[in-house]
Amino acid sequence: MASLAISSSGVSVSPALYKGVSGKLDDFRVGFVSVKDNIFGKKRNTTIVGIATQPPPRVVVNPRPGKEVTGETKKLAAWTSVKQERWEGELNVQGELPLWLNGTYIRNGPGLWHVGDYNFRHLFDGYATLVRLHFENGHLVMGHRQLESDAYKAAKKNNKLCYREFSEVPKQDNFLAYIGELANLFSGASLTDNANTGVIHLGDGRVVCLTETQKGSIIIDPNTLDTLGKFEYSDTLGGLIHSAHPIVTDSEFLTLLPDLINPGYLVVRMEPGTNERKVIGRVDCRNGPAPGWVHSFPVTEHYVIVPEMPLRYCAQNLLKAEPTPLYKFEWHPESKAFVHVMCKASGKIVASVEVPLFVTFHFINAYEQTDEDGRVIGVIADCCEHSADTTILDKLRLHNLRSYSGEEDVLPDARVGRFIIPFDGSPNGKLEAALNPDEHGRGMDMCSINPAFLGKPYRYAYACGAVRPCNFPNTLTKLDLVDKKAKNWYDEGAVPSEPFFVARPGATEEDDGVVISMISDKNGEGYALVLDGKSFKEIARAKFPYGLPYGLHGCWVPNKSP
Repeated sequence: MASLAISSSGVSVSPALYKGVSGKLDDFRVGFVSVKDNIFGKKRNTTIVGIATQPPPRVVVNPRPGKEVTGETKKLAAWTSVKQERWEGELNVQGELPLWLNGTYIRNGPGLWHVGDYNFRHLFDGYATLVRLHFENGHLVMGHRQLESDAYKAAKKNNKLCYREFSEVPKQDNFLAYIGELANLFSGASLTDNANTGVIHLGDGRVVCLTETQKGSIIIDPNTLDTLGKFEYSDTLGGLIHSAHPIVTDSEFLTLLPDLINPGYLVVRMEPGTNERKVIGRVDCRNGPAPGWVHSFPVTEHYVIVPEMPLRYCAQNLLKAEPTPLYKFEWHPESKAFVHVMCKASGKIVASVEVPLFVTFHFINAYEQTDEDGRVIGVIADCCEHSADTTILDKLRLHNLRSYSGEEDVLPDARVGRFIIPFDGSPNGKLEAALNPDEHGRGMDMCSINPAFLGKPYRYAYACGAVRPCNFPNTLTKLDLVDKKAKNWYDEGAVPSEPFFVARPGATEEDDGVVISMISDKNGEGYALVLDGKSFKEIARAKFPYGLPYGLHGCWVPNKSP
């Protein structure tokens, strides 16, 4: 929708949410706490360190959550489908939220892993579930709802899978229907628009959910999580896929468009307020039958870093009705691995080097190296690197996640991989560990930084690490890349989602702020967690009315100034 312009309009609970709510206020329940028990006053069932008391309690949209899991059926909610399509209410905060923390954290991720009686097989297949944590003057309102993609609406209407998901293909009734579905695949019509991977806040205020298919770009209302419509590009660049993680700032949007026909990548830019992408330049792949998977990529102040991973897209695997061990990809170690560096201003390639084989989903940050005269002599790019081990994809099958007994150590090793890319014409770059992987339990993924340090020299990153044995990252980790140390938060048996850093307004120190995460605990329940950015100690938590599925990535939408 090239002409659709949607502005950010604050993130407080809309009065419209009260419509259709009947009954006396005293009968409503917020989380598991009755309003008449006065969650901001004297009567509480939990130990509270301290709670700010400025705003009055808010009414909930759906005050009675789905049936609580009890007794022997209680289990980790991270890998179970969301209980109901929508809920919203104010949560009881244990501890004290900073009064400066005013805005909304929105998290996206796959949260519904079944259609009718058919169960999906992979973590990445699930229909998108949005979760909203709205912070205001020391209070916290939580809400969630399903993203209404075409894929989700069709599945709900027909009670069956209707679009191709990460590892799932719709089952056709006959051969002609199968041929028709293949034709739709080549045109992109049968590819999912299930935007279950990330959510971004554009410089013009629009909030967009994303996945790796370009058609899976969907605008939402950050206040209500309502689906507003498709984010459609107005240019003629075409293509079916893009990087699931663009680089977004107040002034620009950068992303990569893989070219599966003539292996390479277009590097494109989009300005705020538009839907038109403009080409900065093109990178041709150095080797291999297809471009490497580019789930994410980093930038510096003046350069875009384009990774060419030997885990490459595979059109043949895309056509298959049953998933292969690497799903839509193939591992081609013989094709080697490369990193390319493009100038943002000119689109010229300033370095293209071979590097050791690597596997990464998520880059952390990158920055430029300069000599004594201030001339740029190379770039550093950090990522969550899985030791060139592709088995991490198979470990994310839902059966593996749900059947873990807690005894085996089956999570593949990971580290902070640091690429060192020289600008002196050398044919090779380096890839090494930025700190000892034992500092974070040899588990590393789902990273964030202080956004003020994007593309610049930085010291701190926040990610998920591991306490072994485990089958999935189970700690929150603060990485100090100068002192080469890590601080780890751990709740035995729990699974935390991405730690998201929010800087304190006016802060001058890199780690002056808070880290927000959502936790699935071992009792089938869950809670929002807030850690101090400096000490990495817990300052507040708020229990959810029931456990929520694991989520992937989020964004921060600040309150509009009055």
